Amino acid sequence: MGMSPQARLLRVLRDRGAQSKAELGDLVELSRSRVVAELDRMIELGLVEEAGLAESRGGRRPAVVRVASAVRFAGVNIGATSVDVAATDGELEVLEHVAEELDVREGPQRVLDRVVELVGKLRDQGHLPRLNGLGIGLPGPVSFRDGVPYAPPIMPGWDQYPVRDTLMRELGCPVLVDNDVNVMALGEKQAGVARNSDDLLFVKIGTGVGCGILVHGEVYRGANGSAGDIGHIQVDEDGPACGCGNLGCLEAFFSGAALARSAEAVARTGESPFLGMRLAERGTLAATDVADALAAGDPVALRLVREGGRHLGLVLAGLVSFFNPSLIVIGGGVAGIGHVLLAEIRSAVYRRSLPLATNNLPLVMSELGEDAGVIGAARMISDLVYAEPTR
Repeated sequence: MGMSPQARLLRVLRDRGAQSKAELGDLVELSRSRVVAELDRMIELGLVEEAGLAESRGGRRPAVVRVASAVRFAGVNIGATSVDVAATDGELEVLEHVAEELDVREGPQRVLDRVVELVGKLRDQGHLPRLNGLGIGLPGPVSFRDGVPYAPPIMPGWDQYPVRDTLMRELGCPVLVDNDVNVMALGEKQAGVARNSDDLLFVKIGTGVGCGILVHGEVYRGANGSAGDIGHIQVDEDGPACGCGNLGCLEAFFSGAALARSAEAVARTGESPFLGMRLAERGTLAATDVADALAAGDPVALRLVREGGRHLGLVLAGLVSFFNPSLIVIGGGVAGIGHVLLAEIRSAVYRRSLPLATNNLPLVMSELGEDAGVIGAARMISDLVYAEPTR
């Protein structure tokens, strides 16, 4: 990683908070004079500020520096049916968070206009006196290099829409776009259970299934940006049809949408009286109804979740043998079915993977929930802003 001295210094200040110049030199392995020169330049750019004096280690009390308190990022997470916008400071602490229901199928103009309006609302409330950059996660494949969604299955009208360039023009600041799962993986690394892991898989089980891959603490996107699309790994060649046109994909067996379908099937046959009653009341079922049935002790719901967990565990076991991560984090809406799912995934992974790969391999639920996306989006853009001196 050929990171500039400025990027290394700013990342340490972002992730560890205020430091004395001497401590900074030790942490980034630069000479004292080089650290002082770099810091002076960044103070001039408004990225760093002096923050008083540290406790003495004997002798004079050293000056402490921190990321400038005026630095602000916006992190945006677009879901299938919602938009979340957060304002963070330069250390990526969330200062304010606004969210609302909005269907991504309303198209890019409508959704991005709303993003700009919500950023404006945060600005009016005083949370964004300036905007150093904005990061945004989208629920579909994204060409990271071009800042555009690429043939996203649940986003009609968005294919190759210039999301990055539109937002840069509207907001006048740097913008980066990625898919939501990569962004959530970064959020877990920044503020979640993955703080101390550099090689990890973040598995999101929402309407579909996706996986964010971090290698040496950085998102691994693959050659075209589609790495981690594990929802379309085939689990059974005679399996159910998947929305992508193939048979037996993981997503067809286990995802929010698949779980809702299975729930409706067992409700109709009367196998699950609980889900039968729920279907009669609501007219349709969602994955959350399976979670409720599970909580009520419904054995059929338990079976559905265990079968789903087994299929996901099968795919993860293959990934563990291939990638040897130090941690697997499970998140997304369906993660709400919690420990039953986790137990099933764990047993499948530990049974099928080589002992060396699963030795000390924690498999855990996300604790950040909805915040993972906005924090990760802010982290993604902070990496860019901190790496390139502001002109």
